[in-house]
Amino acid sequence: MTRDDARRTMPRHPRYARLTAAALIALALGAFVPPAQAQDYPNRPITLLVPLAAGGAMDIIVRSLAPRLSERLGKSVVVENRVGAGTVLAANDVAHGTPDGYTLLIAPSGTLTTNVALYQKLSYDPEKDFVPIALYCQVPFVLVSDPSLPFKNIPELIAYAKANPGKLSFGSTGTGAVPHLAGEMLKSMAGIDMVHIPYKGGPPALNDVMGGHIQLFFADTAITPPLLTAGKIRALGVSSKNRVGVLPDVPPIADQGLPGFEAVSWHLVVAQSGTSAQIVNRLHDEFKTVFKSPEIRQQMIGMGLIPIDTPSVEELRSFVKAEIIRWGKIVQQVGIAGTE
Repeated sequence: MTRDDARRTMPRHPRYARLTAAALIALALGAFVPPAQAQDYPNRPITLLVPLAAGGAMDIIVRSLAPRLSERLGKSVVVENRVGAGTVLAANDVAHGTPDGYTLLIAPSGTLTTNVALYQKLSYDPEKDFVPIALYCQVPFVLVSDPSLPFKNIPELIAYAKANPGKLSFGSTGTGAVPHLAGEMLKSMAGIDMVHIPYKGGPPALNDVMGGHIQLFFADTAITPPLLTAGKIRALGVSSKNRVGVLPDVPPIADQGLPGFEAVSWHLVVAQSGTSAQIVNRLHDEFKTVFKSPEIRQQMIGMGLIPIDTPSVEELRSFVKAEIIRWGKIVQQVGIAGTE
């Protein structure tokens, strides 16, 4: 008998056998044993990355919820604006960060949907690299213009653009973002020619409309009412199918000769894929509670946003998958697929 044969025939110590079996069971059931970091989560500050410039609807709402979320979690919640590359910069940082629940992304719809078709090589996969936490609102936009221009509504804008092809420019919050696609949809449906100018957020683009550097912009409804009252901009139409509460006198673009026009964004909180299910569920519950608070809901309504009672995490996975397909078709239709 060889030494190896002897080893194979020697009985193992009962205690060793029990330990091995216990180890195998623990390994098999690992998903049900919360890691230490999940049990004491959170034990340090949490960062919410906003991929758009300060001052827009997303930034305002997130900064309002941060102290309420901090109170519920027992740790500081920090809001950081990390802009660039059409929101890809912030998304990439979260997608390839540590999956521990301490850095979350507040993602506009384009970050998780249109970018898939827009970019030839996207540095993250919205379905594989993120886990959805909470969907909290829909975001309609209002098409505003320099008030010194001669058109006051969509039919007049179309007539002016056709008489002056290529002379109008429209801003956006980045290539492939909903304000950009809304402008492209307007061009396509109306048969007009306009030049797209991307910005790193809404406020800079809006400033350039007021300064006469660009002529048009699909702006957040949150920040336009006082500017409209002051006569610094003019509202031509909203991008939703229905009128928006804070702009009751502004008709939908769809009701002004372009039936079927609709371009509405949404905001979704996501974490890195691989984040503990216990942490994901805790964050989902806490965000859901905070977003349902009367103060936050009323603030969203007052800004022209449409509050949403977030679906479950699994329902959100299906939602994102369906939205990638829907917006991908729009990117293809307007001819910008693979242009980035």
